[in-house]
Amino acid sequence: MSLRTGGQVATATMPIINPKNLKIEGFYCDDRFESIQLILLTQDIREHIDKGFVINDHEVLGKPEELVRLQSILKLNFELIGKPVVTVNKQRLGKVSDYAVDDATLYVQKLYVSQGLIKSITGGNLSIDRSQIVEITNRKIVVLEPLKGVKDAVPVTAIA
Repeated sequence: MSLRTGGQVATATMPIINPKNLKIEGFYCDDRFESIQLILLTQDIREHIDKGFVINDHEVLGKPEELVRLQSILKLNFELIGKPVVTVNKQRLGKVSDYAVDDATLYVQKLYVSQGLIKSITGGNLSIDRSQIVEITNRKIVVLEPLKGVKDAVPVTAIA
């Protein structure tokens, strides 16, 4: 939505995620006036509303080739959804099915990992905090071992 015109100027289609720090740097957008793909940088977003993003005007949307500082990230073509997640001990946990983003900083805070059919029935989906991530490559995400059920654990209420 444009503040200047009061109407829709583009449709955000996919986030541009920096795999080095899991920050959303911008969004690919389909232009409303021409059939071209443009990029909305996160610093040009004035406000988040239910209908989408508020920007000053259509002019803040840039062509991918014009955004020189973003070229290295654009070339990676990194996608988080569907990325396999493994532990440091090479145990396969599943694939990223969704993620949660901090609205203020636009950093990915949590990864939601869907497991295979049998594991999802017995164990459900996993939630992985960004602090558990060890490495991100173009092929997989490596995380610390998830907490296992501990036998003979002392309940929290019993600790004095």
